[in-house]
Amino acid sequence: MLTDNLKIKMNRLSRIFQPINVIPKNVQVKSQDMTSKSQKLMLDLGIIRQANSGCFHYLPLGIRALEKLKNLIDQHMQSIGAQKVACPTLIHTNLWERSGRIQEATPELFQIKDRHDHLYILSPTHEEAITDLLTTVSPLSYKHFPLRLYQITSKYRDEMKPRFGLIRSRQFLMKDLYTFDVDLDAAKETYELICKCYNQIFELVGVEFFKGDIGGILSHEFHFQTDIGEDKLIKCGNCGYMGNLELCGNKDKCLKCGSTKINVFNGIEVGHTFLLGDKYSKPMKATYLNNNGKPNILQMGCYGLGISRILAASLEKLSTDQELRWPIKLAPFKILIIPPKFGSKEEKSSSISIENLSKNLEDIATLKNDVLIDDRVQMTIGRRFLEAKQVGYPFIVVLGQKITENPPLFELNNLIEGKQHFLTENELISYLKQKC
Repeated sequence: MLTDNLKIKMNRLSRIFQPINVIPKNVQVKSQDMTSKSQKLMLDLGIIRQANSGCFHYLPLGIRALEKLKNLIDQHMQSIGAQKVACPTLIHTNLWERSGRIQEATPELFQIKDRHDHLYILSPTHEEAITDLLTTVSPLSYKHFPLRLYQITSKYRDEMKPRFGLIRSRQFLMKDLYTFDVDLDAAKETYELICKCYNQIFELVGVEFFKGDIGGILSHEFHFQTDIGEDKLIKCGNCGYMGNLELCGNKDKCLKCGSTKINVFNGIEVGHTFLLGDKYSKPMKATYLNNNGKPNILQMGCYGLGISRILAASLEKLSTDQELRWPIKLAPFKILIIPPKFGSKEEKSSSISIENLSKNLEDIATLKNDVLIDDRVQMTIGRRFLEAKQVGYPFIVVLGQKITENPPLFELNNLIEGKQHFLTENELISYLKQKC
């Protein structure tokens, strides 16, 4: 039974803003209109909504997934001593002139002028801004280092042809971390620490990932393997070497180990790590005072995670053509409960309290505020179950025919494993404690 108290306290599907695209049966969608399954499903199922070319509204279910990913990243950044900041989005071009990067500016860079005819950049990255921040407070003592500063903000790129939804958009959410060390050896130690941290993040996300070399002093990219990936990746079957084929020509490196087992596949870049050295700190005069009181140039690193891209690429990797499948850590809600239809035999004869069931599930530490009730009881169980599978809630609990048995049995559908179980309430709670 659904009670008035439930309507106040519980997460209810009927109260979630989720505009679903219903395409009439006689309308055919052109293949070029939807270029990836993640884009199509996120739009059709009310996870995002397109605002204009390459820009999207994140709707409530999409925001919940993003917040989970951001919280996961925040926890790991703080575990390595990184501190959160927020740099301005508008960056004066004189900073890019000081670093020399303005000469390399591509058409993808958004540039705007203010009323005083000053030229600004909608910054896609903040190496100059964060380095300038340090120069305004320098010289800092060597005792202040290592220093690790990160932010999670929107970035902008004037894509000629945005595509794949959130995977290649004009506005995107990114975590960028900038590190400062007193010498190159310390910077390399920081680099290895952050690579280890990124490995842990991707392992928790739960999507198979690949870390590959892209050349430079020390630099890597992290990829999810998908058919729509725009990067060509190569992996040596002998030594395990991986890299971006275009950026570092690493096929020859594989051949040097004597192997002919070379695999080439497509991947979506979801993260990167760069040891910058003094590329920005030297021209911008970012220094520290060593133990003799003399100024030395700082050594930098920059480390990015494409948050909105990780979300979309995860769905691209895990979903079917018709149904979303979420990494359990990122699912908007881990559990969806489907009560009986109003007026049905199950609804009339069952003494199960949906409110108590929801509360008992949320008492599981990993399910706090992660249980959603499909309270649209005017609809059949079958229709609601079909929609729940399409949205991809990892665990769907149905109060069906067996709820009238003694003891009552709940139908648990595990979408991750593709299995169905009939469990008592105690068995249900024990099962979800183990799986969530």
